[in-house]
Amino acid sequence: MVFEALRRPRNGDRGAEASGEAAPIERPTIGLALGGGAARGFAHIGVLRALTAHGIKPDVIVGTSIGAVVGGCLAAGQLDGFEVWARGLTRRGILGYLDVSLSGAGLIGGGKLAGRLEEVFGDMLIEKLPTRFATITTEVGTGHEIWLTRGRLVEAVRASYALPGIFPPVRIGGRWLVDGALVNPVPVSAARALGARLVIAVNLNADMLGRGVTISSHGSDETDDQYRQHMTKKRSLRGLFGPERTLKRQFFGGAERPGIPTVMVEAFNIMQDRITRTRLAGDPPDVTISPRLGHIGWFDFHRAQEAMEVGERTAMRALELIDEAITALSPRAARSR
Repeated sequence: MVFEALRRPRNGDRGAEASGEAAPIERPTIGLALGGGAARGFAHIGVLRALTAHGIKPDVIVGTSIGAVVGGCLAAGQLDGFEVWARGLTRRGILGYLDVSLSGAGLIGGGKLAGRLEEVFGDMLIEKLPTRFATITTEVGTGHEIWLTRGRLVEAVRASYALPGIFPPVRIGGRWLVDGALVNPVPVSAARALGARLVIAVNLNADMLGRGVTISSHGSDETDDQYRQHMTKKRSLRGLFGPERTLKRQFFGGAERPGIPTVMVEAFNIMQDRITRTRLAGDPPDVTISPRLGHIGWFDFHRAQEAMEVGERTAMRALELIDEAITALSPRAARSR
């Protein structure tokens, strides 16, 4: 089995060849491209557990958004601790990390979550990690795709998940950076550029079925007039509430209309889906792992256990394809052709 060979040294053992024993199989350089998806990103942990259990260790890890967080933990040897923390998250516990602010550059200050990451990563530098690692970010203003390949790991991870409007941008090297999913949601291209011969991509948003279709004919109907009349009555009652409560109700929305956070996240979700399809079509990975996570919302961080299980099951089904790809791309196989 190729998986057994992966546990051996990557280069051939000349002593074994001289004694007549079969030389270990050389394998291609393996890269992981871990995509964004907020709470769905806990599925990455399940995927990594399945790969590790079968002897597949990446040489290059590139992550976008939550993929950068999980990938950074793997590269830094901190995945076990991160998994324990994720499994312990509850609805109430998640609220403890949300330092909401309506006066800054994002709805959530991000200080509490950054503090947790500081505990995990400390002053680790990307260039000092045992595994080659990079996070994908987007520069505010220019739209440049920025690959963070050096500097403090915690700042690189924070910048990669800084969803515009939700988290404030992060300043690194004189640039203001936000979520990398704006430009490269599943960073296959970066993994290849950093030396990966075989790229395994994990796309967390592959099952957005029925979304993004074209409605070719649409217009007003009687429900629009009913809605306008209803909202007129509601506005006349707002004077009964204090201005602060009224502002919060308008800002966060409700069942009748989406609030600003919902609109921002949904718009980002739609955009990410479209960009992912385009980029993967132009630069497809060698193997794609696509956990079905449509039933888990972007902010369902309390469902980490469920997401991990889905990720692990999906990765297990992909092992045969990975096995075949490793065999096909191994240097020994290439020389024999």
